[in-house]
Amino acid sequence: MRTASNAAALAASGALPENVNYAVKSSFLLSFLESVPDVSAKLKSPNTKEEKFEDVVKLAQDAAVLVLVY
Repeated sequence: MRTASNAAALAASGALPENVNYAVKSSFLLSFLESVPDVSAKLKSPNTKEEKFEDVVKLAQDAAVLVLVY
């Protein structure tokens, strides 16, 4: 759906903005996170016990982050 902001972006840049999702290999992400001292201290240990679906959803929501790259 086009909106006023999309029209402004098209007029200004000649392109429409798109939502783009990227996947990152967990091994690369873990290596990166462990290289940042303030972050690595906050990493939780892996959980291998059985969990209810609702609990897994909550854990995934709590673990999700937005990474902005400029």
